[in-house]
Amino acid sequence: MSDAPADDHDTQPLHEPTLWRDNGWTARVIKNNDDDGCAVEMVKAGEAEPALVGPWTMGRDKKNPKPLDTAAFNTLVKTASEVLRRHEQQLHAQLHKSLFVMAPAGRLEVSLDIVPDDDDAHAVLTAVNADGAELAQVRVAANFKLSPARAAAWVDSGFVKPR
Repeated sequence: MSDAPADDHDTQPLHEPTLWRDNGWTARVIKNNDDDGCAVEMVKAGEAEPALVGPWTMGRDKKNPKPLDTAAFNTLVKTASEVLRRHEQQLHAQLHKSLFVMAPAGRLEVSLDIVPDDDDAHAVLTAVNADGAELAQVRVAANFKLSPARAAAWVDSGFVKPR
């Protein structure tokens, strides 16, 4: 097994039994510290941390890991990409909320976008009409809780900054 760290800056394909690099991904078979087995880690180019770490099959001799191959690598890339996609979706859901309220002008979408910043965390409350035109936008506290009642009250106030 290769203990050398994967060089994320190297874009040349590399196909070794325990280290594959191709299509912006590196798969590396590593010793599993919890038992006598092995694990495989998938690192996306440019990232410091693996997107996926999972168990890896041992070879027939039960002492050495099964070598990586094209099919296994492609499956690992697909799985690691899905993990990253789900993580991005979850982060987006945590940082973006939206709902619809009825107003005299029609149905409005009110959204809250949280800006996670260590020095200046805040959120932006925005109202958009059915045509997609922005009617108002105000900065609010990062812990502002968007609810149908609060959105309707903001619209009814003429978009006065909520407290």
